[in-house]
Amino acid sequence: MGWKAAEKLIRHWKVLRGDNVMIIRGKDKGESGTIKRVIRSQNRVIVEGKNLVKKHIKGGEGHEGGIFTVEAPIHASNVQVIDPVTGTPCKVGTRYLEDGTKVRVSRGIGASGSIIPRPEILKIRTTPRPTVAGAKDTPMDLVMEKTYDAKTGKGMPEL
Repeated sequence: MGWKAAEKLIRHWKVLRGDNVMIIRGKDKGESGTIKRVIRSQNRVIVEGKNLVKKHIKGGEGHEGGIFTVEAPIHASNVQVIDPVTGTPCKVGTRYLEDGTKVRVSRGIGASGSIIPRPEILKIRTTPRPTVAGAKDTPMDLVMEKTYDAKTGKGMPEL
């Protein structure tokens, strides 16, 4: 693993990629931004435009060297999701609606208890689904073939 803070991995993540968060500890304390990337193996997140550090990169074939400013990871415990109604940092809980869907809600002191919407960026797939059948895919006629008839019991394996 390499990170001392990642000895105990977070099991149930409260923050997602695309969430608006506020940094509650560190040099950027009090600033808010959007989560760009979640590194679950290290319990860290990268917030867009925050926790900037200078990185020295040696020149090589195809690229120039120099000093670049990059976003460094922040531990997940040092950020809190922003309540969509009040605009203050809050804890995140889960609740089930009447139709059975699971939603995230804001909770804690001064929280409105409103639903925290799922970020739109999560609906976009990073790798598109294949549109044509490959060599290892099952042909569609075999997929749609009916192998069991409930009325006659035909197709039931002998036990």
